[in-house]
Amino acid sequence: MDRGTFVDLDGRPAVRFERTYSHPPERVWSAITEPAELAHWFPATVSLEHRVGGTIEFTGDPNIDPGSGTVLEFDPPRRLAYTWGRDELHFRLEPTDDGGCTVTFFDVLEARDAAARNAAGWTVCLVELGKHVSGAVADGPHSATAEPWQPQYDDYVAAGMPAGAPIPGR
Repeated sequence: MDRGTFVDLDGRPAVRFERTYSHPPERVWSAITEPAELAHWFPATVSLEHRVGGTIEFTGDPNIDPGSGTVLEFDPPRRLAYTWGRDELHFRLEPTDDGGCTVTFFDVLEARDAAARNAAGWTVCLVELGKHVSGAVADGPHSATAEPWQPQYDDYVAAGMPAGAPIPGR
């Protein structure tokens, strides 16, 4: 499984992921911006204003309270960024030579010690995204068919990724 890496992004701690899909950027863009598609892989129900400065609402995540953020970048089908709590999520989509798409995703963290926790969660979510865009059944990261979170977390901690942030629900 592709692992996230702990990086410094403009002086802030972040977790970086890169995934390549055999679908064009427009297909993946839809999966990361449309509420009905986000429901298959994102950890919360999302309502997103498709413009810079717009509001993004997060509800339905069993591990955190509802909240909202601000859209920081909205450049279809290449760049999307928004705040979620004190974190920032950044998506960069680039076409591949074979008609697919490479997604580089950053979770810019409020706190360094959240790296392993968040990396484990996003690893689960990105597996669900891969299933969804490929047409397979993706019931979301909180479903019984999703990869389990705990082994992912344990692997990140064992690999030395910063850890220690509170784990919601525990």
